[in-house]
Amino acid sequence: MHNSDLPRRGPHFTDAQRTVIRILLNAVALVLTAGLFESIYLEGFFSAVLAVMILAFVNAFIRPIFLLLTLPLTVMTLGLFTLVINAALFKLTSVLVPGFHVGGFWSALGGAVIYSILILLINIFLLPPPGGPRITFHYRRF
Repeated sequence: MHNSDLPRRGPHFTDAQRTVIRILLNAVALVLTAGLFESIYLEGFFSAVLAVMILAFVNAFIRPIFLLLTLPLTVMTLGLFTLVINAALFKLTSVLVPGFHVGGFWSALGGAVIYSILILLINIFLLPPPGGPRITFHYRRF
């Protein structure tokens, strides 16, 4: 029995609807992150939505280049340098988006970590994959 044979639970959204919902929830996570740090400032919800879309673009196209160029340093630090890359990209996004301001490196580092944790929680609890969880259990009798 495949997952596609099972009845679906919860609301049924198209891919476009899921993308819009994901962008809006990520913007809420960015607003919450800005609320936790005095040196991270958003001028409005539209700035948060724009920042989320620019951050997604930066993470999709610029982050892999940074990770490749800093691979030896990332390996030497056992992956901790990835936090520095995330902070730099978070700060870069604040430079590119009007209405989104990040004070300095430590604010960018803390903001990137908190934002990542919030996005992880949103993806786990509010936006499960379509068609249910991808984990399946197979039982065998011996």
